[in-house]
Amino acid sequence: MEQLMLEIVKVTEQAAIAAARLMGKGDRNGADQEAVTAMRTALNQIPIHGRIVIGEGERDEAPMLYIGEEVGNGSDGDKQVDIAVDPLEGTNLCATGSPNALAVMAIAERNGLLHCPDTYMEKLVVRPSAKGVVDIRASVKDNLKAIAKAEDRDIDDLVVVILDRPRHEQIIKDVRATGARIKLITDGDITPAIAAVVEGTGIHALMGIGGAPEGVLSAAAIKCLGGEIQARMRWRSEEEKKRASAMGVDLSEEKVYTTDDLAPGNNIIFVASGVTKGDIVEGVSFFGGGARTHTIALSAISRQIRFIDSIHMLEKVGKIKLK
Repeated sequence: MEQLMLEIVKVTEQAAIAAARLMGKGDRNGADQEAVTAMRTALNQIPIHGRIVIGEGERDEAPMLYIGEEVGNGSDGDKQVDIAVDPLEGTNLCATGSPNALAVMAIAERNGLLHCPDTYMEKLVVRPSAKGVVDIRASVKDNLKAIAKAEDRDIDDLVVVILDRPRHEQIIKDVRATGARIKLITDGDITPAIAAVVEGTGIHALMGIGGAPEGVLSAAAIKCLGGEIQARMRWRSEEEKKRASAMGVDLSEEKVYTTDDLAPGNNIIFVASGVTKGDIVEGVSFFGGGARTHTIALSAISRQIRFIDSIHMLEKVGKIKLK
């Protein structure tokens, strides 16, 4: 799988460039569609037998990159892989020109990523240093005490990232009651999950309810980085439960999914290209005749983190400004 990394990077780069052309124009659906089209086109140029397990939705809802769609141009002997995609993570962020919009993809051996419906998921994400000491079933106070002890710092030195939604009113109160600080975010699940795992970001945990597909993508990155995610499904309707049951997903809201449950594969590659400037990678910048992209690429096998800075000559060559 490692040898496919640069090919996978090209996929998210093309999606990021396509979405970035509509950055700040208020057209969230248009930007998403451009990213989907570009990602699918690029995916079909890779020598793999790919199967979408996290995508744009069911076949009748999504004409491209739907769950179960076969992608790639593999021939006999090429790898059979499962693929999770979010062509534009943070559609609102792109539409408003706000930070942290991404084009995201994870790839693993067959059955290496959880088949997961488009529902909600309660999540707890921590750094490698706090791996194994938290429990999503425990209170916020107990978990923050455990994280503080593992990090060898006081609770009021911790920062927890939480999506700013009415459903998180209680958890926000609980975190503040411990003395810990909070970074509230408006959109996006994947960037803050990565930031909660990487040293030097100033984030020590992620808590709250977000998208389940994004939880699987986050788990792929977290597994590569050695951190931990724990999650529980939070169903919104009986229809979601029916779709989940057909996928073989446990319907119990008490079942705790671990990192290895969400991303059981050993040979996982995770790639994210910035659409807008963000905490992890820079966004797309255009110049006369081309574009510059910034990508983070992670491998569960080599445990390497690559930051890839690419220049794309899209038209006739113009002046290239690196800074």
